Order: sequence, then C-alpha cells, then structure tokens
Amino acid sequence: MADAASRLTALVEELLSEPLPVRIRAWDGSESGPPGAPVLVIRHRRALRRLLWKPGELGLARAWVAGEIDVEGDLYEALGHLAGLLWDRGADAKDSVHPVRDPKVRAFARGLLDLAGPWPPPAPPAEEVRRRTGPLHTRRRDKEAISHHYDVGNDFYALVLGPSMVYSCAYWQDGGTLEDAQRDKLDLVCRKLGLKQGDRLLDVGCGWGSMAIHAARAYGAQVTGITLSQEQAAHARKRIAEEGLTDRIEIRVQDYRDVRDGPYDAISSIGMAEHVGSVRYREYADDLYALLKPGGRLLNHQIARRPEPDEDAYRIDPFIDAYVFPDGELAPLGRTLATLEEAGFEARDVEALREHYALTLRRWVANLEQHWERAVRATSPGRARVWRLYMAASALSFEHNRIGVNQILAVRPLDGGGSRMPLRARTWTEPAGDTGA
Repeated sequence: MADAASRLTALVEELLSEPLPVRIRAWDGSESGPPGAPVLVIRHRRALRRLLWKPGELGLARAWVAGEIDVEGDLYEALGHLAGLLWDRGADAKDSVHPVRDPKVRAFARGLLDLAGPWPPPAPPAEEVRRRTGPLHTRRRDKEAISHHYDVGNDFYALVLGPSMVYSCAYWQDGGTLEDAQRDKLDLVCRKLGLKQGDRLLDVGCGWGSMAIHAARAYGAQVTGITLSQEQAAHARKRIAEEGLTDRIEIRVQDYRDVRDGPYDAISSIGMAEHVGSVRYREYADDLYALLKPGGRLLNHQIARRPEPDEDAYRIDPFIDAYVFPDGELAPLGRTLATLEEAGFEARDVEALREHYALTLRRWVANLEQHWERAVRATSPGRARVWRLYMAASALSFEHNRIGVNQILAVRPLDGGGSRMPLRARTWTEPAGDTGA
C-alpha cells in the first residue's frame, strides 16, 4: 500500500485535476509533492477527520489551531497556494461530506475516510467560540465577542503590536519603524479631526489608550475613551496615569449605545465599526451623529470588503467568526458611506489605506514569530497559532484587494448646511508634535 503522503497527494490531484503546488509530509514520515515547495505537515490523521466533518476552511483551521497541521517554509506562499485551492473554489461552502454529488468529491471523501481512522471527529479546539444563541449584536453578545478577542492577555498583545499598542492599520511614510508608522497614523487622525486645545474627543473602541494619549498630549484634547474590554481599560488607565494625563483622559468600559454626555467636538472610531454589524450600523451612525455638536467631525477608520453581486449571499468568514472576531461583519465602502449620509453626516474625505494594512500585518506576524515562545506562554499555543494564521492570511487578502481599509472623514453640518471645513479636502493642519502640555 502506498504511503500516506503519496495517497493524499493523489487524492487531492484527482479532485483538482491539477498538480498539488505544496509538498505534503504525513504522520507516518512519508513525503510527496514538488521539491522546494512549502511543506504542509500533517502531524496526525485526526486532521483528516476534521476536514471530513467540516470541509474547507473551518476543518483546516481546527486542525491548524490544534497543532495537527503546520507549514514549513514560506507561510505566505503556502497560504497563497491553499487559498487558490480551497477558498477561491468555494470548498468551504460545503458543510459536511453527506450532501456532495460530484463523483470526484465522493471519491475524495472515501479516500480521506480510509486514511482518517476511527470516528467520531475530535472536539473543536478550546480556542473556538462556543455556539451562540439569540439575536446578533445585543449589548451582552457584543461584550462577549469583544472579550473573546481582546481579553487574551495584554502581555500577548504587547509582543505582537510592539510599544505603540495600536491594533489597527499603521500609516507608512518613507520607511521607519512600526512605532513611527502608528504614531503617524494617530497624528493623521488628529489632524483630520482638526483637534485643538480643550476640544472634547470621544474615542469609540479606544483599545489600550494610544489614540487618547496622543490626542491629549500632542493636541491638548479632553478625551473620553470607551471599550468593552476590561483588560484594555485597565491597561489604558495604567498608561494614562504613567503619562500624567488622568486630568485629560477618562477611560470607560461602556457600549457606544450608552454614551449620554455629548455633545463632543470630534469622534474617532478606529477599527471598531467592524464589530457593529449590518443590523446595527444605522443605529451606530445615528448615535455618533447625536453625540457630535454641529460642525463636529467624525473619523471612521474601517475595514471594507469588496461588493458582492448578490449581497444576501455574503457570509461571515467561518475561521474569523469561530476564532478571531465573533459576529464581526465587513461592509462595502459604498454601503458605509450611504449609511453615514442617511444618518445626516456629510462625507468630506475618503482615504484608502489598503496597502498600509498589508505592511502592518506583516510586521505583526514578524513580531509574533520573533517572540513565539513568550507569546505561547502569555496565552496558549492554540491562540498564538490562531493569530499567526489570521494575520498572515489577512495580509494576503489586503495585498490581493479582497478587502480594503478606509478612513472616512465626515461632519455633522451646521444649521443651514455649513461645515467649517477647509475648501480643499486635504488642507489639514501641520503636525503639532508633542506640546509637552
């Protein structure tokens, strides 16, 4: 009988009707596939049982998180090949082996079943979100989703994000470090918002406090930051105290729907709106509009997906939903703009930062790989594997224009329709620098 790697290679190539672009090393030590290609290491045949039970992305993700499969060689190259073989072919649309009708798929499933060993399939890894019930985007469900993603240990995030502790797309100019690029992004936001001494800023989804600290220290703003993560809030408050800015910054564990102390001069929402969901997005836009004074500006920094021919056909990515951002949703840029305008905002500027996010993600992956053993100790092996896979795959998605990220600058018009905005869209103030105030 042929070895496991050769049998797997033959099964996949028969299914795809083309050569397998990665090499396979199986649990029995056998290897098959093109020399010099990235190696997909299948450490245990349990991985095949997972794939039989959940074909496509989720089955592979479970095996990856459990450590049953791995990649040797260039991770980005391997993911690029796998994306072409699986995601682009829509294999993850099949929820089980039972309803398949294609004879090739049936033959592939029978071959895997022969190699996979005894049933039943293994339980999902502990890092997977447990089954959720009830309507999407209630306050309780949103808080649980945010806690799953962000309350995994501040020490872990510090290793991945670096000293800036900014978990959103950086702004790259003329090289520089990740910390330089994140500082430049925060300053870009402050300048677009036109912040000045004494302005009240609401930072929605304030993370570990970096935006609040920059706005208060460099622009003299009075900042209220809100988050649903207890760990983020604790870390942010500690940083703010160390900076001597407790008189200028308040951090709350609070839902955006519960903020009642407007009006604010400006609102920043950086990497938070992806958690809002389509069923709540108009409510989100209405609430932020109500919290701004007339002439106040909103900077909405948000990941966007490409439009679908049939919008109803869009589904949340199964791996991301199960392991990374539960209930997260991406909307096309046009839909986001339309909803903000329906709420009363005037959109004044849109800046696409897609390539910037790809660069940022590659830096985060490099940080994680450099500090791998410490990262594993700070959280768990499975969680570290989740972050490595999702960040590397996301970098490729940005590079190949499957998703994008945009900064939308909008204003709540004055009575009569004025905006107090400069005549030219990009006439922002010069960087203020650290005032020392």
